[in-house]
Amino acid sequence: MRLLNVSLFRRKNRGETDQFQNFFKNVLGFKPKQRELYELAFRHRSNSKVLVSGVKTNNERLEYLGDAVLSSIVADYLFHKYPHKGEGFLTEMRSKIVSRKNLNKIAKKIGLSELLSFRGQQSMFKFINGDAFEALIGAIYLDRGYEFTKKVVANRIIGVYMDIDTLAASDWNFKSKIIDWGQHNRRKVSFEVVQVIDCGYCKQYETRVLIDDAPYESAVDFSIKASEQLAAEKTYKRVTQAEG
Repeated sequence: MRLLNVSLFRRKNRGETDQFQNFFKNVLGFKPKQRELYELAFRHRSNSKVLVSGVKTNNERLEYLGDAVLSSIVADYLFHKYPHKGEGFLTEMRSKIVSRKNLNKIAKKIGLSELLSFRGQQSMFKFINGDAFEALIGAIYLDRGYEFTKKVVANRIIGVYMDIDTLAASDWNFKSKIIDWGQHNRRKVSFEVVQVIDCGYCKQYETRVLIDDAPYESAVDFSIKASEQLAAEKTYKRVTQAEG
């Protein structure tokens, strides 16, 4: 029985290794130099590794780094793709591309979710895939440098898994829309966090839109920005329908 357990353990590790290697070879097109960086990028805070010093390690620091690197790469990509578009368009497009919602979709499309290390149900962590994608970008940057990362994002991610033109045509930033509506109609639009809901490994935020300090629509999501967008969308549709 003991030998069987060892055999099963080795088989499982071999399968995980093959999946890891296939992901980089087939999806990203390169072989990692520092594998430990990528293993850390795939480690969610719910499954943090505790070092001898007592420090917990997970992908949050790489996520922070990857967020900045990805934002810079996307800005450069859009600047050259749309040479005649203004700052407003470029800023909104960058926001669409690097939004948690879009990064979640991309991470699932490329199969990143299959490599994540976490405790509990993946559905408990709404942005676990998008966060890991940013951490992956941070890992590539540390492993191979900025120019290499830029090529991977442009050629292997944006060029293959994103429909930029469709994204450009989509309505997205309802927070900006409701604020613009307020300015046009001389109405004061503001947002407030109604409550913070502790879910254990994560938190949810209920945000409400106020117009002239009167409460309108509210929404709940896993970040303040996301809940603001949902509440703004509901409010914008309500006020524009009333006008029409």
